[in-house]
Amino acid sequence: MSLRGYTAPLSPDGRAGIVPPPPWHYSGDFLIAEYRTDPDTVTALLPDELEPAEDPGAVAAIFADWQSCSEDLRELVDPIQSQYREFFLVVGARFQGQPVSRCVYIWVDKDFAMYRGWIQGFPKKLGSIHMTRPFAAGKAAPKLEPGARFGATCSANDRQIARLVVTLEHLSETGPTVNDPPMHNTRHFPAAAGTRPAVFELVRAGGRDREVSAIWEGSAELRLFDDTLEDLQAIAPREMLRGYRFSFGYTVDGVEVVAQHDRETTS
Repeated sequence: MSLRGYTAPLSPDGRAGIVPPPPWHYSGDFLIAEYRTDPDTVTALLPDELEPAEDPGAVAAIFADWQSCSEDLRELVDPIQSQYREFFLVVGARFQGQPVSRCVYIWVDKDFAMYRGWIQGFPKKLGSIHMTRPFAAGKAAPKLEPGARFGATCSANDRQIARLVVTLEHLSETGPTVNDPPMHNTRHFPAAAGTRPAVFELVRAGGRDREVSAIWEGSAELRLFDDTLEDLQAIAPREMLRGYRFSFGYTVDGVEVVAQHDRETTS
């Protein structure tokens, strides 16, 4: 019997793979802070195919509490296969003159979400993420109302990565803008031998059947810590903008390859 599966590990019945085949359905709660930093440090994180955004120093720090599943929904009754949280930093850019966004750093707390992210071009690392959860009853959960405070933290490799607090003020007329344009990330997989990557391509992440709740807006406090493997201080906030809290859902069938990177620049 041949081995089967969408991802490793392959098995006779194909069920052992870390990630099932698409489509993938997502539902999640978002906590976002937008801010400005040094435009030059943002530009330094862009590949050659992307140009700086109209607001080149704008960054979105995003915490997400996700529940995801494949087409038959089977993961929803086994929540350890569907629930995960992540923290990521998104910058703006332009591709062929059009506004785009790009995830430059991201941490996630489950292996299946990390592997699935690599397939889509998200540079995910494992981390520990926690977020304030709303509930319909009781005093131990904030309500979606003016003055409510929501917090989130991320750590990885025994180091603090980020801490965010958003204080709600009112319903937003615009919502967050930095991560609104199509996401253009890089799929990168090393070759089995040598230093040139076997896969090195710019991809556009899409999605369909998008749904979004009412978006709350308010003030935001964000700290990016300095004892990290990534130079987060280079893109640390210089000017805080606004914070947002909302729920979002969509379905992903895959990504579109829009350009091939120069493989000679990755040694």
